[in-house]
Amino acid sequence: MIKVAIVGTNGLAQFIANSIATTTSHQFVILSRRPSPGLQARGWQVMQVDYSNASALRFKLAGVDTVISTISGNAQLALIDAAAGAHIRRFVPSEFCGPPSLRPPNDSLDGGRRAAILRLHQLESTGMRFTVFTCGIFYERFAPGGLANSQIGLHSAFGQEGDFLFNFRTGKAQMPFQSTSTQPASICMTSARDVARFIVEALDLSSWPREFRLRGERMNAREVIAVAEQVRGRSFEISGHTQSSLQDSLTYARAIGDRSREARVHSLIATAEGRFDFVSTNLNQLVSFRPEGFREWLVRAWSSEA
Repeated sequence: MIKVAIVGTNGLAQFIANSIATTTSHQFVILSRRPSPGLQARGWQVMQVDYSNASALRFKLAGVDTVISTISGNAQLALIDAAAGAHIRRFVPSEFCGPPSLRPPNDSLDGGRRAAILRLHQLESTGMRFTVFTCGIFYERFAPGGLANSQIGLHSAFGQEGDFLFNFRTGKAQMPFQSTSTQPASICMTSARDVARFIVEALDLSSWPREFRLRGERMNAREVIAVAEQVRGRSFEISGHTQSSLQDSLTYARAIGDRSREARVHSLIATAEGRFDFVSTNLNQLVSFRPEGFREWLVRAWSSEA
């Protein structure tokens, strides 16, 4: 049995907490900037933290084996420093996207992740190791209300309903092609609930690599849209994009000062460049459950909207 600190109270953090509570004997504490009476009412221990108070943060991490972060920016950097100072054994940064190795140096969708990985590398001399859980795109981006409805990516510029690939409600889709071919780009996808289950099952593994790769589905963009069309029972209005047309769209979004539109185009460019795709996994084979398929998830997610 180990003690885990889950940092943040968003939807993914709550999935992780629930999975630990219901499937393991591990202890856990949730670190939150604000009081969380709703989480405490579930019998979960919540400790309020101030990321500007390094000594207090280190104190609250005392006795913790593994830190799982779902926060970003300067708060996560402060958390990393405190975790190293508290001699934490393992740290999971708030990545949960495509392979970090595919992210360009000046990625507009970075969200502070590159700085966090750099800090973790710098602090490995303290004995703290870190592992990234690469899972591709969250299914929840395609849910009613988008990713934000799951309290995930609340500060994301493309976290609302219909911001990525297709809008299920309106039946409109954007299909990027690979930058090196005329074939639709591929993406890996996983539900946030299953990402939490993967992380929790990994807690019992004796060895963690630098990166765990996991997924629910791997499809090309046309296949993803086709599933949505079948579930919706209608053909979508599809706009196909080449690398050149995406760059034109990006130029236009910048010219009119539309930041949200710019972020949506950046997400399509990242898709075209294969940044949400990976061929092989190394965690799916080690867990005892089969992650939910995209079609099954999409039907369930939209059943209440029918």
